[in-house]
Amino acid sequence: MCLRSHALLWIVFIPFPGTAVAQQIAKATPPGGYPSRADTPSQKVVVATCVADITGSVAARLTTVTGLVGVAAREAGKQYAGHGLDLMVFPEFAIRLESGKTAEAQAVSLDGSVGATLGAKAREVHAWLIVPMTLRERDRISNAAVLFNRTGEVAGIFRKVHPVADDNGVLEDGVAPGGDYPVFGCDFGKLGILICWDMGYEEGWDTLAARGTRLVALPSASPQTIRPAAEALRHRYYVVSSTPKNNASIFDPIGRVIAQTTDVPGIIVKQIDLSFAVLHWSEKLQEGRALTERFGDKVGYDYSSREDTGVFWSNDPGVSIGAMIRDLGLREMDPEMERMENAARLLRRE
Repeated sequence: MCLRSHALLWIVFIPFPGTAVAQQIAKATPPGGYPSRADTPSQKVVVATCVADITGSVAARLTTVTGLVGVAAREAGKQYAGHGLDLMVFPEFAIRLESGKTAEAQAVSLDGSVGATLGAKAREVHAWLIVPMTLRERDRISNAAVLFNRTGEVAGIFRKVHPVADDNGVLEDGVAPGGDYPVFGCDFGKLGILICWDMGYEEGWDTLAARGTRLVALPSASPQTIRPAAEALRHRYYVVSSTPKNNASIFDPIGRVIAQTTDVPGIIVKQIDLSFAVLHWSEKLQEGRALTERFGDKVGYDYSSREDTGVFWSNDPGVSIGAMIRDLGLREMDPEMERMENAARLLRRE
């Protein structure tokens, strides 16, 4: 359940300076913004997502989910031989009971067939899976996204912090809200998760960025693109959405849609590198050609002449993209902007 963006007034939550969340963000955010990703070793990740309207019994939903995982894993093997699928994201409410009208009646447990089936599939394809569900945990029911690791174990659970309230204040038929934005340490890098209406609150995006997230998964019932694109740009991380309709998209750290499917069902499989640099236009850069001339196929990039900006990465495990940039006397976009602002500050003082 997620409010539609049209015909509604969006209310953006910005933490007040005195709140615990705001203090945590301020403490975790270094002066001058978030740290560069350019000097860490290359972190190639093959990500899959989908548009899928998953309905029916729990058994039918599990069949749909595992079938889509199989398709994505085969496609990853074809496109990226020797690497394979690393992560797949599914839409909000992928697994739940349809027989009841309350969250309690819709909830499923990870004990039994749900956890066993999804864990077995993750283990079979040796990939991480994010599967949203109405989840029962002892006396708690939440709108949750369960993260399974490559061995089929539950590596973490994100519980939607901002469920939608009806006119009586009931949250999505009776779920309990989550209270935190955990970052999951996967073998390919730091992963964050938000669910649908969470995207309307800056608090979540900010907290994930402050905690070092490089990739945000966004399972949703709403196929929005403008908001996740803006947050990917603002925080310099990748965002991967999965929805039941319209589109599923992958947004790069300058806010562009770099992969998208509008088929229902439809699957995207895309390799990205979580160790990247963002460079703005400069005469020396030559829209990336200067790096290619110097390093050949050891460097990769996706440059937009329309945006005058590109995302750059290394294809050489022994040399970071940061080292390549410095070799040519280039600077990343954010430090370059800070350098220019410092020069302007000096003149303003005169």
